Amino acid sequence: MTLPKALAAHPETSRGRAFSEDDRGPRGPRNAFQRDRDRIVHSVAFRRLRHKTQVFVAPDGDHFRVRLTHSIEVAQIGRTMARALGLNEDLTEALCLAHDLGHPPFGHGGEDALDRTLSDAGGFDHNGHTLRILTALENPYPGFDGLNLCWETLEGLAKHNGPVAAPKWAMAEADAAFALDLQSWPSLEAQVAAIADDIAYDNHDIDDGLRSGILDLDALLELPFVQRHWAAIEQRHPGLSRERKLKALVRDGIGTMVGDVLEETRRRILDSGVASLDEVRSVGRQLAGFSPALQAEERQLKRHLYANLYDSGALRPIRLEAQRIVAALAAYYRDHREALPDGWTRGAGEQARLRAIGDYLAGMTDRFAIARHEELIGPVCLPDRF
Repeated sequence: MTLPKALAAHPETSRGRAFSEDDRGPRGPRNAFQRDRDRIVHSVAFRRLRHKTQVFVAPDGDHFRVRLTHSIEVAQIGRTMARALGLNEDLTEALCLAHDLGHPPFGHGGEDALDRTLSDAGGFDHNGHTLRILTALENPYPGFDGLNLCWETLEGLAKHNGPVAAPKWAMAEADAAFALDLQSWPSLEAQVAAIADDIAYDNHDIDDGLRSGILDLDALLELPFVQRHWAAIEQRHPGLSRERKLKALVRDGIGTMVGDVLEETRRRILDSGVASLDEVRSVGRQLAGFSPALQAEERQLKRHLYANLYDSGALRPIRLEAQRIVAALAAYYRDHREALPDGWTRGAGEQARLRAIGDYLAGMTDRFAIARHEELIGPVCLPDRF
């Protein structure tokens, strides 16, 4: 069952862009949300995601996921759910593809280090930096800074995790320039994009964790969600090799979560009585998500991944070294103003200079950060395996 059209975002009723555009010249048969998606795909920040950490440091392991492949996988899941619900697929895809643009090198470890080292300039968070990239730092157009995306795209990215009660400086600046109604819930497309992110990394991190040898299959099988799917695969395909069963496990896990979200989202919408997109924003609660039963299992899975993968003994030293690299580079650029490339200082004053350092560091890929550290400071100590 698809939802009423009034609940979906429509490009023809978009709240528009911050800057009017001269549309003379070839543009092709694309609506506003399609153009947003294409601007994201063609951005420098999107290309950089191919060398940024998802779980494992991006230079290592040809088959491990990086931010780029993760974003593409999120987009596939998000678009599938949007189509099934009758939502706008193009807006959903744009939100999925752009949701991680603001990540610095080395994933959340790099983000933590950058937030600490820039605490006297307002800190750093990747969600706010995504908005900063899209509204200020990417500059392919002659008439304005940023990509000048539609209000609905910026709103959905700002509220990737729901309403924002206390935005940090980067998001606050974007909101001041083009008010995004941060206290309300976003569109259903944005809510679907956010849950697609969870579905993708829950299941794909199992895949990468097992491939790396860090996760233990027997321990995973103690989780009801995993055990139930594993048993069903063995029943359907007796004698199947372990490798192929693992591929089926990831595939079936995604399918189960997608199906649950679709059913639960339809139920919540019917129960809420919302009849328009404005009511979706003002209803005061999340409408797209897991059922209570699956949410409990998904949280249990996340706890297992945090304890046994993200914060494992194998990856902890890598995270600490990555944080040291980012902190050392930040300290170096603080002390050597001339080392920051031309064009990276925006605005006057010390705070603007420090934030420019944050912009520059956040744009680095893993391997570029490693190379700059080795060139300017000294060798790094990252293990070859991961």
